[in-house]
Amino acid sequence: MRKKMTVKANAKINLILDITGTLKNGYHSIYTIMQSVDLYDTVTVSLNETGEIKLLCDKPIPCDERNTAYKAAQVFFNKTGIKSGADIEIEKRIPVSAGLAGGSANAAAVLSVLNILTGKNLSVAELCGIGAEIGADVPFCLVGGTALCQDIGSVISVLPSLPPCFIVLAKPPEGVGTKQAYAEFDAAPWIRHPKNELMLNAVVRQDLPDIASYCANVFEQVIDIPKRVDIK
Repeated sequence: MRKKMTVKANAKINLILDITGTLKNGYHSIYTIMQSVDLYDTVTVSLNETGEIKLLCDKPIPCDERNTAYKAAQVFFNKTGIKSGADIEIEKRIPVSAGLAGGSANAAAVLSVLNILTGKNLSVAELCGIGAEIGADVPFCLVGGTALCQDIGSVISVLPSLPPCFIVLAKPPEGVGTKQAYAEFDAAPWIRHPKNELMLNAVVRQDLPDIASYCANVFEQVIDIPKRVDIK
């Protein structure tokens, strides 16, 4: 049985993101088309016999129960009944609080690797079920590629891949957490919804110009990131 494994945890972008309602449990129902990108964190996982989960990262982020990768190991062991511990190392390159699913990608990587290292051989659907308990983006990060994600993000429909293209990612110094973003959406008096079906049709047709023209994110209307002006 393999005891150590290193994988890439790819970031994602939302080609389109709409919030279509609020569910009885307080979660938001979304309509989003996600796309994996080449930017990635490197995640190394090994099993240990101490029964403890230990996480190290080369960036100053929480390395305890607040970390989604740590939480992924906890949930995996609890769900499978496997008595083991895990040592997790993350080489972080995906910016935090950027909407790129860095934490979710790390969690998905941990679930995938533990599934192999323990020989549990859960299906992708079973892993997605576990991932949905950790974070809304974790199921997509397990599937990857191009996909329409609905409900809280756990209902995934795989779509044709985008035509070859370059994507530029720009992350300002400021960041916005998921909880804050949804709170600001809920407080907004009015929202202009994106053209969801037209975007879906463009992706199915692999029409890159139309895809670019329909890109939209409802959070752009409600999140106010202060503009910094450097005067020299």
